[in-house]
Amino acid sequence: MNVAVVTGAGGAIGSAVCKLLGSEGYRVAALDLAEPQVLGPNMRFYSCDVASRIAVRDVVEQIEDDMGPITALVNVAGVLSTGSALELKVSEFERVMRVNVQGTLIPCQLIGQLMAERKRGSIVNIGSVVGKNGGNARPWLDANEQARAGGVAYGMSKSAVHTMTLFLAKELASAGVRVNAVAPGPIATEMTTSFPDNLRALIPLGRMGRAEEVASAVSFMLSDKAGFISGEILDINGALWCD
Repeated sequence: MNVAVVTGAGGAIGSAVCKLLGSEGYRVAALDLAEPQVLGPNMRFYSCDVASRIAVRDVVEQIEDDMGPITALVNVAGVLSTGSALELKVSEFERVMRVNVQGTLIPCQLIGQLMAERKRGSIVNIGSVVGKNGGNARPWLDANEQARAGGVAYGMSKSAVHTMTLFLAKELASAGVRVNAVAPGPIATEMTTSFPDNLRALIPLGRMGRAEEVASAVSFMLSDKAGFISGEILDINGALWCD
């Protein structure tokens, strides 16, 4: 039986990932600070601050007691931040980095070590197009875009997640553990309700993405069908950014 840990399970993408993996037969440990309103098949909720090493260590032990050895980890937990680089406050920078970077690194370290010891497992981190493209906003045309689209702290945090993924992929390769990331573009969730219409119009496929589409990519990357893929950052952005 495959056991998957999904952080940020209460958000749109995290919930979609939990539901899809549960329907595919995984036992799913859904981590968040507050319990999701709806739990899908084969899911169990665990309250956890993923940026706390002690909290993650304790919850991992509990999950393995309840469900068995963890074979998959999906790091979705994250917070959005908007605004310009010149006006970014240190307190906002620290808030975003704590959740988005520290909250990804700690589960990767603790669960990745267990996977390495067992020589089995797969990790998928959630990155972002703004960790690659310098942001979707065009402040030289419209300063208001910068205030409503993902800002520099968020982009920096996701760039760090991408880099973390590449390092972990190499460090865990000899143990047969794969580490990848998916980098969504604008996805229609509660986090993106303020996304400017004029930026939405720049997406070549003509719409924002769906959480279920991100979940499908995550499922593929975890599966044996992606058995020779590691160190990949998969773009899911409707051709908004191509690299």
